[in-house]
Amino acid sequence: MNISAGTIARTIILGLALVNQVLTATGHNVIDISDDTVNTLISTGFTVVTAVVAWWKNNSFTSAAIEADNFKEKIKKGE
Repeated sequence: MNISAGTIARTIILGLALVNQVLTATGHNVIDISDDTVNTLISTGFTVVTAVVAWWKNNSFTSAAIEADNFKEKIKKGE
């Protein structure tokens, strides 16, 4: 699935706008969040998730993962 960060940011902003509209219509206080704040939070979230996934996938921590790496190397060597 290739959903862009922009699409997700615009969807969240639309959701916040709809919630604000309902709150305004019912006489409640609105949510005070700017588009730039939402964009920054989403961008930071994507960066953090991507960094953690890339770091985790490229490092073997468990004994099973280390054993699998060794097995993969043996297969590559034709053993």
